[in-house]
Amino acid sequence: MLRPFTILAVIIALDIEPTAVRAADTNDLGWRLTVQNTDQLDDHQKIGPGDKLTYRVIEDQDEPRSLTVADSGDLEVPYYGLVHASGKTSMELAKEVKGLLEQRLYYHATVVIAVELVNKTRVNGKVYVTGQVRNRGGYEIPALEEFTVSKAILSAGGFSDFSDKKNVRLIRKTSGGKKTYVINMVDIWEKGKLEKDMAVQADDLIVVPARLINY
Repeated sequence: MLRPFTILAVIIALDIEPTAVRAADTNDLGWRLTVQNTDQLDDHQKIGPGDKLTYRVIEDQDEPRSLTVADSGDLEVPYYGLVHASGKTSMELAKEVKGLLEQRLYYHATVVIAVELVNKTRVNGKVYVTGQVRNRGGYEIPALEEFTVSKAILSAGGFSDFSDKKNVRLIRKTSGGKKTYVINMVDIWEKGKLEKDMAVQADDLIVVPARLINY
C-alpha cells in the first residue's frame, strides 16, 4: 500500500497506465496467481538484454506487466525507473526492486518477476579454456542451455594427446576471491557420472594440465 496519499494522487494525475498486460494475455503464466513471495522465484537463469520479463506487485492487485530488458541491461520498473537487471536471476532482481519500492512508494511490496521469453541471440559471457586442448581461447556461453565443462572442452577441439583428463581445473572468481574446482573428466566421459560435469559461468577459466608421464 502506498505510504503518502499525495503520491497516489500524483500517479492518477499523470494518467499513468495502470497495466500493460490484460488477463487474456497472461493465462498461460501459471505463476500469475500461485506465486506469493520472492522465495518461489527462479534463482538460476540469469537475465540478459532483450529478455522479456513478466512483472507484478501483488499488493497492487493489477494484472502482470510484460517488460523488456534494454540493450544496456536496464529494466524500466513501473512507478520507479531504471534498475539494472542483466546478470541477475529473477529472485535477485525481485528482491532488489522490492527494497527500492519500499524506500520510496510502498510500506510493503511483494514483487514477482519471471522470464517470459529469453532473447535467443544473446550469450552469457565467455568461458576461457587453456592448457592441453587443441584450440585454446574464449568461447561464448549460450543463454538457452546449460554450458558445462565438457561442452567448453569440446568447443576447444577436445583434449590434446598428452592431457591429464583426471585433473582438469575450473578457476572461478567469487566475491571471496578465486575458487578452484578439480574435475575428473574420465568419470564424466567414460563412466557416465554426468552430475560431476559442472556448469560454467562467465569469465570462468578451465585449465587442462599435461600428464606428468607421457606414454
